[in-house]
Amino acid sequence: MSEPVLRLGVISTALIGTEKVIPGIVKSGRCRVDAIGSRSLEGARAVAREQGIEGAYGSYEELLADPEIDAVYNPLPNHLHTEWNLKAIAAGKHVLAEKPLAMNAAEAEQVLAAAEAAGVKVVEAFMYRTHPTWLEVKRLVDSGAIGPLRHIQTFFGYRNTDGGNIRNIVEAGGGALYDVGCYAINSARWLFGTEPEVVGATIDRDHSGGASFGTDTVTAGLLRFPNGTATFACSTVMEHGQWCHIMGEAGRIELWIPFNIPLERPTWITVTQGGAPPEEPAVRRIEFRAVDEYATQADAFAAHVLDGAPPHVTLEDSVANMRVIDAVFAAAG
Repeated sequence: MSEPVLRLGVISTALIGTEKVIPGIVKSGRCRVDAIGSRSLEGARAVAREQGIEGAYGSYEELLADPEIDAVYNPLPNHLHTEWNLKAIAAGKHVLAEKPLAMNAAEAEQVLAAAEAAGVKVVEAFMYRTHPTWLEVKRLVDSGAIGPLRHIQTFFGYRNTDGGNIRNIVEAGGGALYDVGCYAINSARWLFGTEPEVVGATIDRDHSGGASFGTDTVTAGLLRFPNGTATFACSTVMEHGQWCHIMGEAGRIELWIPFNIPLERPTWITVTQGGAPPEEPAVRRIEFRAVDEYATQADAFAAHVLDGAPPHVTLEDSVANMRVIDAVFAAAG
């Protein structure tokens, strides 16, 4: 007997869905996309043809009313996440919610309360936490392979100076912290297993040439945990780049391209222990086969909904992450 399959609908034809998440779901063994909704029926039908999706709706409401849809994936612009997460919950649909879950912790708490009241499952789409690379990093840290964890340093940035791009529209929840800084905060909290006691930050809202969209273009933060510290920087105006350095008392772990992990290439981490210049430290490279983290995310979401497996990100975790994002904005003034 074959395993049950989660029937998903996608609200919006956003590029993150059409270019990454939907193709990942197609590779999943437990999920399939049965319908897509758009504000334009013509647009929905065009994407449905391109992606091989059977159903197309000219409104999100129509998709949510489809009794054959078990769950929805919500990749709408950030400022619409809460509204449509709540509408999907009210329609009795489980939700794979694109990050950030909401615009602030108060909204995230509304989603949590609504999901609990309705008895539906909502998971924030931090896909990296389902990738074998990060599962091994978490195992190494928790097992004490690098000694007690003391500090994490993360950078995640790219260059996008298009004023019409959704990431540069402040009213739509644009900016570096919501878009990519949330990963640095989420991963640090996950690895330390605690919440920061002190949050410090600085924000730059100017693009090169003096133009400003009102969004945070460069945000740098310091998180003081009970058991260590984390620093991060994120940007929408710098050269593309991302890395994460995890330092313990007996070693360190380095990840390159830790979040947008290449889907069709093997990846690796390095574990360094002992030695100081001019000595040679012991460096161990751990390699991983190519994995589509959007497919592993779909499998994890399906297992949570269909089998009752633990989610890769709990809603309580998502609310706590939003509290830290709120604190970063507040600390930067």
